[in-house]
Amino acid sequence: MGNLFDYINWIAVLVAALAYFALGALWYSKILFAPKWIAYLKIDVNDPEAKKGMGMMFGGSFLMMFIISLAIAILAGRLDLSGWMSGLKLGAFIAVCFCITSTAINYLYEKKPLGLLLINGGYQLVGSIIAGIIICSWQ
Repeated sequence: MGNLFDYINWIAVLVAALAYFALGALWYSKILFAPKWIAYLKIDVNDPEAKKGMGMMFGGSFLMMFIISLAIAILAGRLDLSGWMSGLKLGAFIAVCFCITSTAINYLYEKKPLGLLLINGGYQLVGSIIAGIIICSWQ
């Protein structure tokens, strides 16, 4: 049994994280879910304070997406998975069993609306699937 990172395709992990991040730009845009997401969170988009720290938010979220992509790559390597269908299944498994459920636990206690979980959880599901497909398809 080698090092945990021996079989990581770092370029695939980076591309998967970038694709995940790019999906967020579309997912939380006005053409998809931004209006409902903003309404659920009661964000005043005209408040200058709402835009403070955007660089840190974007950088931090990209780092988290990189970590998720890395975890997918580690599991794919350890499980010897390859091909787009394996990536789709692994990404969905990661999203449903870890990303969405941990978010849902917090939302239950925070009494956040189900619609917000569907938007944010849907993003995690699609993003993890995209990352999984990229990582498992990239030989």
